[in-house]
Amino acid sequence: MRKVYILGAMACIFAACKPSVNINKPVAGGTTPGGLPVYYTNYMAIGSATTAGAADGTLYLTGQDNSYPQRLFEQFSTVSGNEAAKGPFIQPWLQSDEGYPTLKLVMGTILDTCAGTSSLGPVTFNGTVNSLNGNFYTSPANNGQINNIAVPALRVADYNVAGYAALNPLAGRFYYNAAGTPMDELSHTINNLYPTFFTFWLGEYDVLGYALAGGQGDGNISGPYQAVPLFGTFYNKSDITPLSVFETLYDSALHLAWSIGSSGALINIPDYTTAPFFTTIPANGLYLTRQTEADSLTAFWQAQFPNILFKIGYNYFIIKDNAGHTRQAVPGELILLSTPMANITCHGWGSYVAIPEAYVLTTDEIQFIRAATTAYNDFIYQESVKYHLAYVDMNSYLNTVATGIAYNGIKYSAAYVSGGAYSLDGITFTPRGYSLVANEILTSINSYYHSTIPLTNANLYNGILFP
Repeated sequence: MRKVYILGAMACIFAACKPSVNINKPVAGGTTPGGLPVYYTNYMAIGSATTAGAADGTLYLTGQDNSYPQRLFEQFSTVSGNEAAKGPFIQPWLQSDEGYPTLKLVMGTILDTCAGTSSLGPVTFNGTVNSLNGNFYTSPANNGQINNIAVPALRVADYNVAGYAALNPLAGRFYYNAAGTPMDELSHTINNLYPTFFTFWLGEYDVLGYALAGGQGDGNISGPYQAVPLFGTFYNKSDITPLSVFETLYDSALHLAWSIGSSGALINIPDYTTAPFFTTIPANGLYLTRQTEADSLTAFWQAQFPNILFKIGYNYFIIKDNAGHTRQAVPGELILLSTPMANITCHGWGSYVAIPEAYVLTTDEIQFIRAATTAYNDFIYQESVKYHLAYVDMNSYLNTVATGIAYNGIKYSAAYVSGGAYSLDGITFTPRGYSLVANEILTSINSYYHSTIPLTNANLYNGILFP
């Protein structure tokens, strides 16, 4: 019995018999490269659609409340001592969930009148566009200022456009000076809000506008064929912003944000060609089950286009490229999610009728997009070094998400609807996706400033909601 007792006592020492002790370490806010404490006291978010919390093709209240800046503020609030974020975190709140300036997308029943079938998919919400109470937003706190000045579709190229608020209603609803520029708005906010920490995610739409338009603009970022302003200093929304313009205005805006001594993080630009908007409809999505179908289509095109051939199985769609050529798509080319599916199933798009160029990204257009993304990101990294700010490589992270990641037992990917990360517009994110984005930003902040800010639990938030 004595031996049994001794063995039992030893088991208690090394296993469950020892007392349970939980040691809660203070959440450290970290230090700047100069050794000073990082203060999250007054956090400010600067950016475009993803920073505003846009989702499902528009902006709405729940999207704002689940935006990555909202998640960051919540985590910044856990920092110990005087460095913690202090609320409230004010956003230019909408009043409800219908959406503004358009209705949001929701999952619903899609009727295929051609085939006489129905399926579950994204449809426009049956409601009324959000009321803006006179189209103005008034902040109830923070000296009349807001902490999130992001505007969906705002480009770096727009930062010196006077009267921008009249061109974009999502800016007009809260800009203090409708005749001013976004740079004026940034200066006004910085010098009234006095942020101690900021995130800066600008530049997405300087290349994304071109991609969303199917390359129907100027894609060169330098040289004689680069884009020129449509009027004044305003560039066509479907142009890629020239690199020199991007660099000048990005640096000016960043200098303003940094000028009062704030710490912060710069977020680079994703390669959006990996997002569901560009990957859901495969370029070889024309499936033929019978040889007679293949022969009929081949005969239809052969007289004018002898290189077009069809076979049983998957075939590349017939497209129109920007050079005006009708041809079959080639591997790597992309069909946009905005392509009207009824035109494919009922009206012969991609088979007997070429898919118009506005719904296609050809290989050369994809190269323009990726060249601009790379050049912009190289500059953003240089800016992070210049201003001693954290650099968030969101491009690499979202490329990883595109191929699939596991987070706390849940798989996420860029698969449309089922992937969990992207909202129904195929560009912006679900609440879960925004939480993942916030975690990537927090990871970079912790690494750069040697802070220990905890990450969010993305699985606590919604993905795509089904009826």
